[in-house]
Amino acid sequence: MAVIRPFECVRPQAEKAERVAALPYDVYNREEACREVAREPLSFLKKDRAETQFDSSVDTYAPEVYAKAKELLENAIADGTFIKDSEQAYYIYELTMDGRVQTGLVACASIDDYESNVIKKHENTRADKELDRITHVDTCNAQTGPIFLAYRANAVINGEIDKAKKNSSLYNFVSPDGVRHQVWKISEPQSVKAIRGAFEGISSIYIADGHHRAASAVKVGLKRRAENPQYTGKEEFNYFLSVLFPDEQLKILDYNRVLKDLNGYTEQDFLEKVKEKFTVKESAVQVHPDKQGTFGMYLGKKWYRLTAKPEILSDDPVDGLDVSVLQNALLSPVLGIKDPKTDARIDFVGGIRGIGELERRCETDCVLAFSMYPTSIAQLFAVADAGRLMPPKSTWFEPKLRSGLFIHQI
Repeated sequence: MAVIRPFECVRPQAEKAERVAALPYDVYNREEACREVAREPLSFLKKDRAETQFDSSVDTYAPEVYAKAKELLENAIADGTFIKDSEQAYYIYELTMDGRVQTGLVACASIDDYESNVIKKHENTRADKELDRITHVDTCNAQTGPIFLAYRANAVINGEIDKAKKNSSLYNFVSPDGVRHQVWKISEPQSVKAIRGAFEGISSIYIADGHHRAASAVKVGLKRRAENPQYTGKEEFNYFLSVLFPDEQLKILDYNRVLKDLNGYTEQDFLEKVKEKFTVKESAVQVHPDKQGTFGMYLGKKWYRLTAKPEILSDDPVDGLDVSVLQNALLSPVLGIKDPKTDARIDFVGGIRGIGELERRCETDCVLAFSMYPTSIAQLFAVADAGRLMPPKSTWFEPKLRSGLFIHQI
C-alpha cells in the first residue's frame, strides 16, 4: 500500500512561472549555474544553487550559501513571487517534448514507504551528494526539487487526471529548450479521495530519477523525527515532494559510451576481439540500435552494427541489460574498464545529444564509441523488484522535471 497524499503547495504566481521554472540543480556546474542565473534572475536555480550569489572564493557548500538559499526563498514568498495554496491538493504536471506527452501527478510520498521499500530504488547514492541536499532541505525547511517516481498505470488515477485536465490550467508555457509545461490543480474532495485510495491499492512505486534528492529528503525527515520524539507521523517532514508518472507514458533514452583508448590494442586487433562475442557488420550510416542485444560501434571513422551472440545474453534482470552485456563482454575483459563509475578512460553521452555527438567525441578526445538500445521502464521495474541495482549510467530520462513550480514546506 502506497501513501501518496495531497499537500499545501507553495508555487509561483502564474505570470512568473515560466521565468521561475528551472532545470534540476545537478545538471549545471558552478560556472554554468552562474550564467543561467545571470540570464534569468527569477530562475529558481538562484535558490537551489545559492553559491551563484557569491564570488568563487566562497565554497559551494559553505554554511552561508545555504543560509542565503533560505533567505532568497523566504523573500520570494514574502514579496508575492510565490503563493501558498490554503488547501490540500494534488497537481497535474504535463510535459510535452517533440510531440510526446507525459502526464504526472504532483504529490507527497511517505518516508516510511521509502524505508520499507514500497518505494523501490535501482541506484546507490553517494554520501557527499546527499549531504548537500540534506543541508539545503533542512536549512530552507522546504523540498524544492521533486522526485521522479513511476508506477504501473491505474485506470482510476488516469480517469481523475483526464477529468481535471478539462478545467483551466494554472500554468501553460514553453521553456527555452522547447518543452511545454502545463499544470492543473485537483482539489475536489471526491477526486482527492479517489486518487489517494487508488494509490493505497498499489504495492510498489519506483524511483525513476532523483535517488539523491529522495534519500536526502528521507534523511531530513528521520532527523526531524529524532528531534521531535512526540511526532505523530502526520507532520510534513514525514513526506517528500514527488511527481508520479504511469509506466505507459515513460520513455527512457539511450545512454551511450565513449572510450579514450583501446587498452593497447590496434584497431584491427580490437575488432577481432569484438568478433569473439558479437557478430559484426560494417554500416555505411550511423547505427541506432533498434532492438535489445544490438549495439552501434564507431571505430576508425567507421560505423559497425554489433549483435550479441546468444552465449553472452542472460535472463538475469541485471546481467541481461544491454549496458551489462557490453560491460561484461567488452569493456571489462578487453578494454580493462573494471569500474565505469571511476575509470577516467570512459565517458557517457546522454541520448538527448544525438548519435552525432559520439562521432564528435571520437574526433576530439576519444577513439571508440558505442551507441546503445535504451533500457526499458519494464527492465527498471524488474531490477528494482529483484532488490538489485542497475549498472552506472543505465537510464537517461527526458524531459527533465523543473524545479520551482512546486515547493513542499516541512
